[in-house]
Amino acid sequence: MVARDYGPPERFEVADVPVPRPGPGQIQVRITAAALNPTDVRLPGGGFRDVVSVEFPHVPGNDFAGTVSEVGEGVTAYRVGDEVFGLAVPRVLRQIANAARPSLSTGALAEYAVFEADTPLIAHRPAELPAEHAAALATTGLTARALMATAEVRAGERVLVVGAAGGVGTAVIPLLAAAGAHVVATSKPEDADVLRALGADELIGYGEYPEVDVAFNLVLPSDRLTGVAGAVRPGGRVLTITYPVPEPGAHGRDDVDLRFVLDLDGEFGGMREIGEQAARGDLPVTIGRRYTLDEGVQACVDFVRLHTIGKIVVTV
Repeated sequence: MVARDYGPPERFEVADVPVPRPGPGQIQVRITAAALNPTDVRLPGGGFRDVVSVEFPHVPGNDFAGTVSEVGEGVTAYRVGDEVFGLAVPRVLRQIANAARPSLSTGALAEYAVFEADTPLIAHRPAELPAEHAAALATTGLTARALMATAEVRAGERVLVVGAAGGVGTAVIPLLAAAGAHVVATSKPEDADVLRALGADELIGYGEYPEVDVAFNLVLPSDRLTGVAGAVRPGGRVLTITYPVPEPGAHGRDDVDLRFVLDLDGEFGGMREIGEQAARGDLPVTIGRRYTLDEGVQACVDFVRLHTIGKIVVTV
């Protein structure tokens, strides 16, 4: 999958590019599956143009599962034939990656990609975890675990999940339910059965939020959270995962704690922990749409233009 210049996903194309080769400390992976994230279309779409310049042609794709096909000098943790999965951001986004052990790649929406080997955001894939599921859980599992650890949700608390039908929402709702929370989820009517099966107790529309102890914002821009924060009881918490990173007090409440959650260091558990949790059945996967790489342009277009519950996965 290639973007030749800044533009919408309709201008992406599937094309032949040179196969990337691993350097010292890197692995080459034959991709089996990749899952779409907003960055995959926003970065080549110019969404971060004021912060970073994209080098074209650009191959998007952060989340992946595949088979190690070549190892670079100095790599001892992986061998050719190992099944791996994880999350790696494009090299142009190095500034947001871990400074000491960055998880960077040449782009996972491809037959082959190169990754840094020494990072907690890549791990061996458990045999019990299918490749498609592993790819779908990379960012969503990492984020869901970080949200739960940061929020410290207690049994009986009412938790609002805004954007519940997305990848992170469908991953975090079961964790909230397991923690004994009363889950209030925003939902479209067609998503209701899936969200209830995942553990949502109460389904609501957007905009009119009931009183809660904690709110997870997974979709609204983080500088537009006054409505969400207004539903949180004094002393409660608002957690958000979207950009722009909110300024203190941006939500209009000095009695509610606002936190931006992004764990690209694997502080709350990296891919090894996510794989183990998923293999036990404690971190379920929701895949809403599947495409092949030949259909990759349509996958990216549908990601932007259509409503999908859970994750979109592209198989290679």
